[in-house]
Amino acid sequence: MSGKRVNVLVYAGGGATLESVRHATWSLRRLLGPNHAVLTVTGDQILKEPWAASCTLLVMPGGADLGYCRTLNGEGNRRIKQYVQMGGSYLGLCAGGYYGCSRCDFEVGKKGMEVVGDRELGFFPGTCRGLAFPGFVYHSEAGTRAAELKVNREALATGNSIAPESFRAYYNGGGVFVDAEKLKARGVEVLASYTDELAVESGDAKAAVIYCKIGEGAAILTGPHPEFSGTNLSPNEPSGHHDYPSVVSALVADEKKRIEFMKACLIKLGLEVSQETEAVPSLSRLHLSSSKPSDITELLHSWHENGVLAKGDDGQEVIKGENDTFIVEQQGRWNMSGVKDSLPKPTADDIDVKTQADGQSADSLLDYNLTPKRLVTYEEGTPESKETPYFNHDAFFANLKHYNTKHTESDHAFGKVILYGEVVTSTNTLLDKNPTWLSHLPTGLTATATTQVAGRGRGTNVWVSPPGSLMFSTVLRHSLSLSTSAPVVFVQYIAALAIVAGIHSYDRGGYARLPVKLKWPNDIYALDPTAAESENKYVKIGGILVNSSYAGGDYTLVCGVGLNVTNAAPTTSLSLLAKKLGLPPFTLEKLLASILTQFEELYTRFCRTGFDKRFLDSYYASWLHTDQIVTLEAEGGARARIQGITGDWGMLVAEELGWEDRATGRQFQLQSDSNSFDFFKGLLKRKM
Repeated sequence: MSGKRVNVLVYAGGGATLESVRHATWSLRRLLGPNHAVLTVTGDQILKEPWAASCTLLVMPGGADLGYCRTLNGEGNRRIKQYVQMGGSYLGLCAGGYYGCSRCDFEVGKKGMEVVGDRELGFFPGTCRGLAFPGFVYHSEAGTRAAELKVNREALATGNSIAPESFRAYYNGGGVFVDAEKLKARGVEVLASYTDELAVESGDAKAAVIYCKIGEGAAILTGPHPEFSGTNLSPNEPSGHHDYPSVVSALVADEKKRIEFMKACLIKLGLEVSQETEAVPSLSRLHLSSSKPSDITELLHSWHENGVLAKGDDGQEVIKGENDTFIVEQQGRWNMSGVKDSLPKPTADDIDVKTQADGQSADSLLDYNLTPKRLVTYEEGTPESKETPYFNHDAFFANLKHYNTKHTESDHAFGKVILYGEVVTSTNTLLDKNPTWLSHLPTGLTATATTQVAGRGRGTNVWVSPPGSLMFSTVLRHSLSLSTSAPVVFVQYIAALAIVAGIHSYDRGGYARLPVKLKWPNDIYALDPTAAESENKYVKIGGILVNSSYAGGDYTLVCGVGLNVTNAAPTTSLSLLAKKLGLPPFTLEKLLASILTQFEELYTRFCRTGFDKRFLDSYYASWLHTDQIVTLEAEGGARARIQGITGDWGMLVAEELGWEDRATGRQFQLQSDSNSFDFFKGLLKRKM
């Protein structure tokens, strides 16, 4: 069995500037989606969390390399270096480029600016010297230029990538990699060179971008910022530059070449780039409907009565949540006035905004959380297909009714009210991060989406959620009185069982034979249909995230699920599994209905019986770990055999193994919130 690294981590800890982090994530999400998840990582996470196993690229953006040193020197750099040497990739942009060299020489002899010294990573076994061009001022565009780069197309001739002969890149304070052309024997290649005369000694190549082979991995280091798009720079912003509009104009003119160069660099590092470079889609309207439309009328009435929904200064009805603001519109009465005014005002980082009727510009760097969401309510009927072309509400409610006829012990509340958006931030965030609104939502309300632009996972994990994924979050209320007989920690296991049952009972004809399994505590795996049967290779196709809060004698839970259904990237999908068995592909509406009815049925039984032997037997029948031998990092590297989970708190039980893997009689009980299971390495890691 083997895992697939999908995470691209952009460092956002000490030393990194917000502007550089935002430009890097903006660019990489367009170049790498949906094959990779691009997310930020803090210095503390680099130091303490097991990020390397799922990381395919670590990005150090622009900023100040001394801040990187203060945060990461010692253990942090040791982890980064080991990660690259063992097959990982590193992309150092401007300050991140300086940081990846053996030595940094910045503004030597200039009082108040000089930064000189050795660096621990040493991916480039030489010096990065700056300023390549004069005029740099911290937190200013005064030293900005569109630096022309001559590209070494031969060094970037990888796969189908076609690098440009030259292009102009954003430059502001970067360095040059001294004598890089002389270090080819040590695994260094010059990928691009400055064409203009430089302000410092540099060597013949005037190396602006270099590639360094490091053990089993590699690093690309840059002096300029090829990740900065001219389309995100405002020529009219106060900059301190004598002719900033000309700089921006030049960068915009070379945008296509910039993209080609970035793609070629990423391919050289072994990443799978998008065939099309489309903008991250703008947020869409949210649609609130029910199989019983009068429920929506009652819900709106209760929001008014409790002060959750009120008229704003402009006469629009507004829900002001702790994280999001929702502008409420009635079915068929969409208010197009004030759309532009509802957008947050751009800052120096949030520029060149083009307003759209459905939300914010797809091409801006705006914070999605600041953008008001437009919520359309349906007191008569459900959304028509032209309003929600990627989700058929009639089909969903019809399937929900059909499956509910088979489940007579539940209240048929799960999925009765649906909140759908074609493009949302995160279904979990919309509910969980607005607790006042959440407290007035009905049990069983389910939020679902076609595309998430900021999906959430456990810890630093993000599940890639392009179209074709089934993404939903369901509201539950779990009584405190059940804490002993039905502990809330088991809800994630109930959800996992519901997903497997929902898949297997999707329809007649063989869906029960689909090889879908559970990884403790909350991941969904499937047998890879593209691998040879002898490999028995399982890959992750989904995950579960349960967030809880407590108030008024109940736990309020938001149970979020992400599942690859029709999208093959980044691993595989349920429809590919079905195709291999000769079965028709899944539809998202029908599968969601199937899972929700199973979830409600199982949860109702769980509240009555607890996680009893019947549940345990079902869980073991579906999980991957029976008799698996693992190494326990938290127990000094002890070897142990997985026995099961405890029936009281759902902890993983492992029995210690001694000589010749004989049981010693010692048992360990491991909590899911303090241990991370690296299934492919058979390693239980301590979470920090």
